Amino acid sequence: MQYTTIGHTNIEVSRFCLGCMGFGKVTDEALHKWTLGPDDTRAIIAQALNAGITFFDTAMAYSFGTSEEYVGAALRELAPRNEWVIATKYSPRPGGAADGVSGADYIQTCIDNSLRRLGVDTIDLYYMHSWDYHTPIEESLEALNKAVVAGKVRALGVSNCHPYQLARANDIAAANGWARFEAIQSHMNLIFREDERELLQLCAEDGISTIPYSALAAGRLSRKPGETSKRLQMDTFAKGKYDATAEQDNVIITRVAEVADKYHTSMTAVSLAWLLTKVTSPVVGATKPHHLEGPAAAADLKLAPEDIAYLEEPYVPHALVGVMAQNNK
Repeated sequence: MQYTTIGHTNIEVSRFCLGCMGFGKVTDEALHKWTLGPDDTRAIIAQALNAGITFFDTAMAYSFGTSEEYVGAALRELAPRNEWVIATKYSPRPGGAADGVSGADYIQTCIDNSLRRLGVDTIDLYYMHSWDYHTPIEESLEALNKAVVAGKVRALGVSNCHPYQLARANDIAAANGWARFEAIQSHMNLIFREDERELLQLCAEDGISTIPYSALAAGRLSRKPGETSKRLQMDTFAKGKYDATAEQDNVIITRVAEVADKYHTSMTAVSLAWLLTKVTSPVVGATKPHHLEGPAAAADLKLAPEDIAYLEEPYVPHALVGVMAQNNK
């Protein structure tokens, strides 16, 4: 496994981050129905640690906070606190202030609740899960900075925002002497590359880490067109992101399979090896032990320039999807 640091911090992380959305209690209200319970969560996290993965990503929104509970318990049991880095996220207030609670107070409550669920004293990387349009960014940044000063959070990140929002937020933070966003978690993979237009350049110039989610397009980049899985069948949120462009995306997915055959490796390894040439630390989910074989192989796989060009050539512009499509309205 390779390692790097987040933004301008000294927080060292593995080049792959284990996404923990697949861990948590299944309920009738849950968006995701394939999540794992505490014992299976522990087994996957143990395997990730053994593979050299030290970076774990969850959120208060994943399975109503039970992902944080399962992940925190497993990590605390399996390894000393200084051997792993935990990232989590708070969800922006829906509809703005309620019952007289300020944006700042809401953020502090979210942080304290995540600390409690994770069972830790400090969150290594704390994200705004998507842009909070109901709270002035100055108020959010000041509240987040207070958490850094208090030692509750080591570094800040933001997820699902436009490049201009990230640049503006960090300008405001710099002007006030506040902690800035050191990382951004956005949607990027071989069949969704819109971040290459502006975001990656901004991050490279400003030293902001890029930690994309959906690195395998919810499994689509790990299987040939027509192959399926439980998640591909049940993940209605991912269907909303990818089904409309399936025909054009399948051209790229077919090429991934060809390149995988050439290198005698998996499609997962090829897809992730390509992403490693672009970003800091891709977020990769795992709900079965063999899902971690791909990141391990990708860490050692060096794609030839002609193969990278072959994978990238069929791409055509995509409309924003998911949270970003809602934010763009």
